[in-house]
Amino acid sequence: MHTTRSLNSTLDRMLTLNRAIDQAFNAGWTGESRAWVPAIDVVETKDAYVMYAELPGVDASKAEITFEQNVLTIRGAKPSLIASSNQAELRVFAAERAIGSFERAIRLPEFVDGDNIEAEFSNGLLIVRVPKAQAAQVRRIEIKQGARRNAEIN
Repeated sequence: MHTTRSLNSTLDRMLTLNRAIDQAFNAGWTGESRAWVPAIDVVETKDAYVMYAELPGVDASKAEITFEQNVLTIRGAKPSLIASSNQAELRVFAAERAIGSFERAIRLPEFVDGDNIEAEFSNGLLIVRVPKAQAAQVRRIEIKQGARRNAEIN
């Protein structure tokens, strides 16, 4: 079953606030170039949490994922493609692409299996799958027949 949460859901608001805080702190106090904060979607399936991070222009070897105390952190750097070695010969007409280092941290629920986190990177999209711990898995509880239980009581 596929359900869609509204923009007003708690998770959406938390991620929006997290992104705004990341942007504010990454901008720096010097007023230098814009900070780049990658967009991240977080979805929950029956057995895992899956994060999709857009990292266009980032080399997979320059990205790092860590997991500590239920916080998944993605770090990396997006280099400038404008050559800076020959400044005298360089005339830039537009430079709108955000570049530089980035860091995003997502706090996950308590019951996740941190030992089996998987990540893959393809065409600028990083997909991180964090399995739920067995304690967080939905399990079906068997209901015993009432007649048999009543017979045991008498």
